[in-house]
Amino acid sequence: MKMTMEYDTEKVAEITMALLWLGLHDVNQFGARAWKGFDWDALNRLHEKGLIDDPKSKAKSVWMPAESVEYARSLFEKYFGLSGTQPTA
Repeated sequence: MKMTMEYDTEKVAEITMALLWLGLHDVNQFGARAWKGFDWDALNRLHEKGLIDDPKSKAKSVWMPAESVEYARSLFEKYFGLSGTQPTA
């Protein structure tokens, strides 16, 4: 079933980026990989912005450079963090 309502694609991109942070693995000083089980259009928009590597591959995860990992963490904190708590790396 395809959604027919209009929605804010920028908000969807931010939430997708925040949730990619939740699924990080293989983290190192250069970046990390994140599981990519999200809407393809949202992932493509993130790729077009240079935030993630091309999601069109057989890999089940997508590469995020270190700057994108930090951006995703800040978005996760913004949307899902509890007020008064300190984020962990």
